[in-house]
Amino acid sequence: MSVVDELVAHHWKLTFETREDADHCEMVVHLDAGDRSLSGHGRSRRNPTDPAVPQVGEELAAARALHDLANHLTEDAWRMIESFSPDDSP
Repeated sequence: MSVVDELVAHHWKLTFETREDADHCEMVVHLDAGDRSLSGHGRSRRNPTDPAVPQVGEELAAARALHDLANHLTEDAWRMIESFSPDDSP
């Protein structure tokens, strides 16, 4: 039996929520991981001298929201690791 045969599939779902006007975009990305959920937040603002291209603002806000979510996932993982590790302090 190979390692691949022993793998268990887990499905995570991401949902993106966006609010925007001509110059601002706010994005929230929600992660549903089955047993827990986390969210990340991102914002973007158009420089008044830049052309109005909403897709750019949406992509920046989404990237920032995903980065924030990645930080929350990392922090969550470290908390779980620390909860299972023995305390080695004197």
